[in-house]
Amino acid sequence: MSRSQKQSRAFGFKVVCPGPGFAMLAKAVLSLGLCLQLAAGQDAPERGPQPSISNSEGDLLFLLDSSGSVSYYEFSRVKEFMWDLVRPFTFGPKDVQTSIIHISTTPTMEFPFDRYLSSGTLQQAIRDTQQLMGDTNTGKALSYAKEKLFSGEAGARPDVPKVLVWVTDGFSTDDISEPMQLLKDMGVTVFIVSTGRGNYLELSAAASQPPEKHLHFVDVDDLPIITEELRDAIRDVIQANRLHAVDITSSSFRLMWPELLSQETGYYTIEYAPRGDLARKRTKQVSGAHTSLTLSNLAPETTYEVALIPESNVHYFPPQTTRVTTLAEEISPAQVLISESGPRSFHVSWAPTLESVMGYQILYGPLPGNSVKLLEVDGKHNSTVVENLAPNTTYLVTVTAVYKSGKEKSLSAKACTQEEGSKVRHLRFEDMGPNTLKASWDSADGKVLGYRVRCRRQTGPSSVISVSPQIHSVLLTDLASGTTNKVCVKPMYKNQAGKGLCRMVHMQPATEAQGYKHRQRA
Repeated sequence: MSRSQKQSRAFGFKVVCPGPGFAMLAKAVLSLGLCLQLAAGQDAPERGPQPSISNSEGDLLFLLDSSGSVSYYEFSRVKEFMWDLVRPFTFGPKDVQTSIIHISTTPTMEFPFDRYLSSGTLQQAIRDTQQLMGDTNTGKALSYAKEKLFSGEAGARPDVPKVLVWVTDGFSTDDISEPMQLLKDMGVTVFIVSTGRGNYLELSAAASQPPEKHLHFVDVDDLPIITEELRDAIRDVIQANRLHAVDITSSSFRLMWPELLSQETGYYTIEYAPRGDLARKRTKQVSGAHTSLTLSNLAPETTYEVALIPESNVHYFPPQTTRVTTLAEEISPAQVLISESGPRSFHVSWAPTLESVMGYQILYGPLPGNSVKLLEVDGKHNSTVVENLAPNTTYLVTVTAVYKSGKEKSLSAKACTQEEGSKVRHLRFEDMGPNTLKASWDSADGKVLGYRVRCRRQTGPSSVISVSPQIHSVLLTDLASGTTNKVCVKPMYKNQAGKGLCRMVHMQPATEAQGYKHRQRA
């Protein structure tokens, strides 16, 4: 996901903003001048001392994208995020244990769960983790993770909560659906953090339910924004000695509790009822060997009082209680994306699509201003093209789902059309000596405020250089021999960036003739 696509929580939805800001707009308010705007450039929270988290027990596994599709800089930022996420936890054989599995051509476990049982040693182990490169075989890594999460040889423990955190750039070269479902069927809670342009429908199906709690889209530089929220969600799963619910949907949730009994020593009674109508109490019983139970056929948007009563013939265990609220039945649209922006059109898509939606209404108009136009789309579709727009203009786009029940749900986003002729032309390179190239380009049309040059190195950190509109070349240094690097140049206008031109540049190995090779990449 691009850096300008930040996410926030508002009105129960996950909002993805494809521009410098975003807005939530009620359908009834036709004037586009009234909207709620949040700054997309939200500062990351400071990394101050974190309070220690105790009374938690679980095996936490990071599925880390270590393939060649991830840059050195991105891999380093993800490692920092992993440590920030777990550092408040207490580690030990009766507390939290963690491990890392690399996604590459062949999956590899960085260290077993029971090797690092103190904060200091675990922090150093994460820092020392090296990228493997190779292919993005996520499905193979998930099958490998299923074995290790329940393997005593890998340091995993029986009968403790299992949590998988998959950090991905959004792409996989093999199928993930079957191995991911097997993991969830075995009781593993799956959180997904996508730092790229992942498919929302595919990833929301892969994550544990609901996706609003278990799936995050965020730029790699903005990972600190979601750290606390994700940590709290993980803590809810692994909090020891406490009844809690996971996989919450509009009609069901799964109860989990610590092992108190056995098949021989007793059984559990589970009582649950809507908070506002306790007389409708229902009861279930399971053997003492169970530590989880799924309750289904529940009402949407309803709070349930739940009690777990251990019935033991050996010891007395006090009842445990919790309160769980099911989700709303109508959850679309939960995400609006703007793409393929041109001078006079852009593409609007949204997710998820539900059978209960009769159709979608797309309201759009320029900002500032009060003129509004309407497009109607059949409920079976989740995208459309908005045309006949003005160049270099900011629009507010509101997607409204109209349900067969008559209810409506809306979500808004900002979109910007490009200035006509806003593309850099003829990007070329000149060898300037060892590990150095000069990148030059022809100027873009329109009122250019400057140019932004991004270099993603195969080895070493990425860099961004901004220059004035009169300058049409920059020097790129520290390009290691034998590497392939991506260079992109974008013109910058008042409202947004123009269309970038990118080329892959290959630096010849030192043993070959001096120079480079390059090819244009679509």
